[in-house]
Amino acid sequence: MFVFACAGCGSELTAPLSQVALPVHARQKYGNGAQFPVLMQAGTFAVDPDPWGGPWRMRDETGPGEAEARGICAPVRALSDGTPGASVIAPGDIRGTRLIPERRGGACCGLDGADGPNMACETCDLPVATRVDDCSLWQAVRLGSDAVHRIPVDGTRAAPLSWAELAEQGEEIPLFEPIATWGGPLGPSHYWSWSPRWEAAAGHALAHLLVASRGQSVTVPDGAAADVFQRALDTLLPAGTPKRRAVLAGPGRPSADVDAGILLVPIHPQTGLTWTPEGPAASAYLVPLPLGVWLWLVSPQPFLPVPASGRIPRDVLRDDPLPMLPNQLFRADRGTFEHTLVRLPAARGPWLRAILENLTHGTSTVLF
Repeated sequence: MFVFACAGCGSELTAPLSQVALPVHARQKYGNGAQFPVLMQAGTFAVDPDPWGGPWRMRDETGPGEAEARGICAPVRALSDGTPGASVIAPGDIRGTRLIPERRGGACCGLDGADGPNMACETCDLPVATRVDDCSLWQAVRLGSDAVHRIPVDGTRAAPLSWAELAEQGEEIPLFEPIATWGGPLGPSHYWSWSPRWEAAAGHALAHLLVASRGQSVTVPDGAAADVFQRALDTLLPAGTPKRRAVLAGPGRPSADVDAGILLVPIHPQTGLTWTPEGPAASAYLVPLPLGVWLWLVSPQPFLPVPASGRIPRDVLRDDPLPMLPNQLFRADRGTFEHTLVRLPAARGPWLRAILENLTHGTSTVLF
């Protein structure tokens, strides 16, 4: 475990924290006016390897090869000049800091970090972190890699959970959930929608599915996987044969289908490593999914109950009145999709670049 200290004066700025993987939805911006919860679990931190936030430079302001040097393999609209390597924590784990009011940014309901670091060390006034809590953004504090340093603290280092333990103890992420909104004419409210975490996970996985397709059509398992991926795959990839198959694989599952060239597998939430099969299936392309999303796909829960006559069976969930289902087809998160795809080496290929360049035109606009 570690505490983070100010690089200027050495004052401790956080509670003791253990490192975990950065959530796939860390950079997600969802709709408008949504009231999002905290990104990181209390007592944890994750390192974001990429720059985040302003200042930004547009494509025509960057030099040749600059994006490539940052690991970006396809043209992007703008490059962040933020410092990479920020440590992301829950707002409740910050200590010994104060807000910088003049760096509120362009937010409407909170702080968005658009003006750079907006939290300073109380002892020496060095800007050390950026708090983000505006509407439609996951709440977090981002500690600048150039403004803080990590100090190991005494304590027992817990070993990461095994894949078997994760398969048994992991929490599933429901496919849809209520989205809280800020107060309007009728006060705070909520509406039922596809889960934002699923939309971000789908954007991340869809980028990998396109790479794994090699430009051929791809099928995914029936059920929730088809609801989430098949429409986008059928739109973005050419129809016809041969078709490539993607199947679910992971801990507690039967041996992976050796005839399937694509495996949908979980990401370890503590280490960030992707589950890897053994044997002939080891050569398949691995499409990473957050553990909670993967658990729902391999063991889906019953959908919302429907009215029925007679006595209620013991295993039927009662929910009165019935929540409303999402009123639109599932859409992957575009920002997560783009961020992931442009960092995969296969994005240098002309057909994947064409998909990126056409995102704002034609049928692809209904997918994100």
